[in-house]
Amino acid sequence: MPLLLVHLAATLFMGGLIWFVQVVHYPLFALAGAGGGASPAYQAAHMQRTGLVVGPPMLVEAATALLLVAAPPEGIPRSWLWAGLFALALIWAVTALASVPAHEALARGFDADVHRALVRSNWARTLLWTARGALALALVARVARGGAA
Repeated sequence: MPLLLVHLAATLFMGGLIWFVQVVHYPLFALAGAGGGASPAYQAAHMQRTGLVVGPPMLVEAATALLLVAAPPEGIPRSWLWAGLFALALIWAVTALASVPAHEALARGFDADVHRALVRSNWARTLLWTARGALALALVARVARGGAA
């Protein structure tokens, strides 16, 4: 159960954070860009500070997801764990293939098209982390009930 609780905490942290980023933080980039505030220095600072906040919980979430697949708690369907790991792999893929390149482009100067693409692609991460949060809650609930359906 402790592993599941650490996994739940990391997943819910990232789920809450990604909703804040999607609804508040990323849309404000457009305002900062329009006023000249989204300079390369601003974007570089954003990337560095964001990395410090999201790096550790993302790594904890990934490590615990792998450990859960390797040694599933009793009563947890393996398919649930594999589905969660697959969703996490999709999140990391969107991060690597869409989010990071968009931030790197914005670090060279604000571009409204790149910003819009960043916001659009981040919806995938937002929805996937929301689904992962629900799944992590279901895993904990199932174990707490003794693995009953």
